[in-house]
Amino acid sequence: MWAIASSRADRWLFLGWAAFSAVNVALMFAMPGKETVPFHFVWISLSLVYGLQPWSLTRTYVVLAVVGAVTGWALVHHVQNGVIGWEETTEVPLMSMVFLAMVWHVRRRAVANAEAQARAESERQMRDAQRRFVRIASHELRTPLTVARGYAELIRSEHQNPQVGADVDVVLDELDKLRRIAERLLTLAKVEESSRLRLQQVDVDTLLQHTIRRWRPAAQRHWSLDSRAGVIVADPECLEAALDSLLDNAVRYTDDDGVIALSARRVDGHAVIQVRDDGIGIPEDDLAFVFESFRSGSVRGGTGMGLAIVAAVVHSHGGSVRAENPCTGGAQFTLELPAGQRNARLVPTAAGAN
Repeated sequence: MWAIASSRADRWLFLGWAAFSAVNVALMFAMPGKETVPFHFVWISLSLVYGLQPWSLTRTYVVLAVVGAVTGWALVHHVQNGVIGWEETTEVPLMSMVFLAMVWHVRRRAVANAEAQARAESERQMRDAQRRFVRIASHELRTPLTVARGYAELIRSEHQNPQVGADVDVVLDELDKLRRIAERLLTLAKVEESSRLRLQQVDVDTLLQHTIRRWRPAAQRHWSLDSRAGVIVADPECLEAALDSLLDNAVRYTDDDGVIALSARRVDGHAVIQVRDDGIGIPEDDLAFVFESFRSGSVRGGTGMGLAIVAAVVHSHGGSVRAENPCTGGAQFTLELPAGQRNARLVPTAAGAN
């Protein structure tokens, strides 16, 4: 429907220009010695119309030939009557060359726009395919992983051989890694569709206390917490997944007895959460890309999903995240989350939940 309306508007625009040009050509014949003004009106209006609705090359050349012939005829007519000199007729080829230069520029810009749109469409399709893969893979992996873990535990319980037990422990450890990857894929798929967020009031201070309490036994680090951020509206599961990804990253890039500090405060209606460590820091070449999906660090590796999940969670809540290397060493990640979500529909909080 829009294409039909646009075609109709283009047709009326061309007919209007043709009528306007015809009037000006008539004035060129009717005003000997003053034909310069209507002459330039014809050529300027031609350029304006072409800029609004570029034509095919065939149509462009035909229109240019007609305009050049008609305006040139008017000028030659005045030359033959002794009103102007032959040098005035050079205006026609000059205006033709100026118009052709504009045609070249417009067509080059159209090609560039088409290429940009094609690239944007290709990137959109790639993102859609990635989302579908993440969503399907995260669901399909969970069942076989659960079954495999069950059989591995059964083998360990029925064999007393220490070597078999050690081998099963390796298998279980790898299955746990796969399970964490599947959970991260599921989180990534969830946060990329903001409509799936389960928003409710979340006490950031309590959440951080709970998170650091879970991580203390898992890694021998010097943990510290200073939180005064209060309550925000967020999806607690997604926010917890983002914090776990940051802490997992901090543990990976610090040594035993290293320092990992969590802090949170309220600033201008936002909860600002920081995770800081005294590890090896982020290579300068990686700083601009740390939040890209499936891009792991160049030093100690990883799945490349952890920090991508952090960015996806924060952005799905309308916030921002940044990474930096403080002058004192280590790495620091800062999350800024709005305290409230516009038009948010809160999910009732279960009794006793954070």
